[in-house]
Amino acid sequence: MGKLPIFLIICSTVYGVKAGTLPSVASAVTECGGAAVSLVIGLSGVMAVWGGLINIANRSGFSALLTKTAKPIICKIFKGLNYDSAALNAITMNITANLLGLGNAATPLGLKAMKLLEEEEGAADRPSKNMTLLAVINACSIQIIPTTVAAVRSGAGSKSPMEILPCVLAVSAISLSVALLAAEVLELGR
Repeated sequence: MGKLPIFLIICSTVYGVKAGTLPSVASAVTECGGAAVSLVIGLSGVMAVWGGLINIANRSGFSALLTKTAKPIICKIFKGLNYDSAALNAITMNITANLLGLGNAATPLGLKAMKLLEEEEGAADRPSKNMTLLAVINACSIQIIPTTVAAVRSGAGSKSPMEILPCVLAVSAISLSVALLAAEVLELGR
């Protein structure tokens, strides 16, 4: 994957020389570099705000309340986990962060949940069914609020970055359903 950008740069340069548009290519590189930096700064701001809100939710006890509310449902999905399991708490927080569209904030929670599942279920050689399920749910999560995508759209100049919400809900629900079905079918084949 690291060679792909180099390949694209070489192709652009060769095409620019052949077509006689090398100055346009150089101009596009500098303009797009500035746009990329602006986008990263904008995304950093959104992530800082949501990360701060997650910290406030943790300190205020809202996360614990959310975890307590979601635990009965998640216990039915992740069979065999103890109701007071540390892995179950991490899974709940991971799913909550994904629902809010905070993939960057969900990743550390997902890694922590996976490590705790490995310890609790003793799955050293192969992932357990719950570990596979967590990976599928994490990769294909439903997003109620597509925060990161909305931030990218806003940074790209969209006047209404959240107008994609109905499509995001539909597509993420379909992809999660298909992924869960595939995981179940593949689990039966083990």
